[in-house]
Parts: sequence; C-alpha cells; structure tokens
Amino acid sequence: MDQNSKRCWNVLTWNVRGINAAWKWDAVKNKIVPSCCDIFCLQETKREIFDSVFLRNICPSSFDNFEFIPSLGASGGILVAWKGSCFSGTRIFSNNFCVSIEFCSVHNNDSWVLTCVYAPCSPDGKLVFLEWLKNIQMPDNVDWLLLGDFNLIRKPEDRNRPGGSLSEMALFNEAISSLGINEVLLQGRKFTWSNMQTPPLMEKLDWVFTSNNRFFPTPAQSLRPWIWCPRTVILVLSLFPLSFQGAGSSGLKIFGSLVMIS
Repeated sequence: MDQNSKRCWNVLTWNVRGINAAWKWDAVKNKIVPSCCDIFCLQETKREIFDSVFLRNICPSSFDNFEFIPSLGASGGILVAWKGSCFSGTRIFSNNFCVSIEFCSVHNNDSWVLTCVYAPCSPDGKLVFLEWLKNIQMPDNVDWLLLGDFNLIRKPEDRNRPGGSLSEMALFNEAISSLGINEVLLQGRKFTWSNMQTPPLMEKLDWVFTSNNRFFPTPAQSLRPWIWCPRTVILVLSLFPLSFQGAGSSGLKIFGSLVMIS
C-alpha cells in the first residue's frame, strides 16, 4: 500500500524484556507485522548495539530508520524504529531514561515529537527519573507523544493488592500535572504487568500521554487483545493526520487503540 494514501499511522510500544535470544526474534516480528505499525518502540532491550543487519531479525525491511539507547550491561535499553516511507526522524534528546525523536510526515510535512521512556526500577532511580520528568521543557505548540514503561503507578487501584509507594504516586501525578499532558486511557484491562507468581502481583506500569494541543485522546476506541508473553503488554495507537479530515486542518488526532499481550 502507498504509505501516503493511508488514513492513519500506528505506533507500537512494548517492553520486550530482552531481545538478544534468537528464539525471540520471530516472536517479535510476528507481533510487529500484524499490528500494521509504522513506528515501534521497544523498552528493556538488554542490548548494547543495534544495526540494520540485526534489525532485519525482528522487523520487515520497510523499517529502515532507527534510534536506540544502549543497555547498561544486561539492564535497560530502548529501540525506536520507523518506516522512512512515512516519516523522516531526527533524534533531539536522549539520556539514560529516554530517547526523543522529532518526526516529520512525508504526507504533509507536519512534525511531532515522540518520547519513548524506560524508567528505573529502584526507589532511588525512580526519584531521579521523576525529577527529570517534571522538569521537561516541551514547547506548548509541539505535538508530543510520551509513552513507554514508567515502572510507576498513579493510584493504589493500579495494583491488584494493597501496597505501593504513596509518595511515588504523588510525585508521578505531580510531574504529569506539571507537564500538562493527557493520559490515553487503557480500556478493558486494569494492569499491564504481572510477576506471574502465585498469587500474582499485577500493576499498571506502561503509560501513554499526549500533549494538550492537537493530540486528542479518544478513549472510546476498543482494545484488541493479543497473546505472547505472560508478563508484558503491547500498546498500539493510531495517529490520524487531520489533513485527511478536511481542508484547512493540520496536525494529528490520536485514537487509543491499546493492544494487550497477556
């Protein structure tokens, strides 16, 4: 299909819990392909180096552009890959927590920023992350999509049993409020992670947020469940260029189509 004739772009985000094992490569590709995504964001890759040769193991050749944050040994790591037929992309910021890429549509030259996050698990690391998050300076006129594995919950109900740090919840919500961003609501399921023990601990650790200007969360969209790994979740969002909606419109409209892997 001609990418310029498409009525939406799909963005996939997924904590893959490591991508070095060869047995995972086909499993990852077998989820990327049917999702029809044009951008995919993988967290916790546990891989220090990516190149185009390795990328062919996990995705079609149409994903011909990518940026990554290397893991620290066997911990962390982020990969964002996209189709050059849909977007040009430029890394504008990165640190140990995230990579931010400015995308420009080949359809209408509209630009927007995607920030993919993989936050620390340790209490001290979370505090450092939250201080950084709260102080992001994103211009008000920028279309911004912020997503990934934040390793944080917003409220006690984001766990299936009592517990969690109330102070961390308060700091997370304070950062979200400070940034002035909107949560894209997860429907049909409360949690995105399980420790797979008996009884299990389940939490919502994966989040998607958008800016307040030309991104419009539409929580009424349905969710499509997929199955592969018992511990992780895939979220897929559909971005609709407003120029498709009528003359004089521009920017993107986001539909929260969140794909669950249980």
